Amino acid sequence: MNLSLTDELKKFIQKNSGDGTLFSTPSEFVRDAVRERKDRMEAIVVRDGILEGYQDIIEDRVVEYKGNIRKAVKAVKALDQSDW
Repeated sequence: MNLSLTDELKKFIQKNSGDGTLFSTPSEFVRDAVRERKDRMEAIVVRDGILEGYQDIIEDRVVEYKGNIRKAVKAVKALDQSDW
């Protein structure tokens, strides 16, 4: 994949990669920045789900769970392992 960057972004990447930095190459720096952005976006989805759950509690849109959560988790783990 080739990317076109502004001069400002090129300088920023060069400043943060190479000797004396955490990243030995510009590619390493860019990959890390993309991973960080991906992690943030995934965290937003999780946070929104948690906030939605809290809102459900506040507005009394909850139903008591009467199942066995440990049994359910074991069943899911067993399914995951059978895919190996």
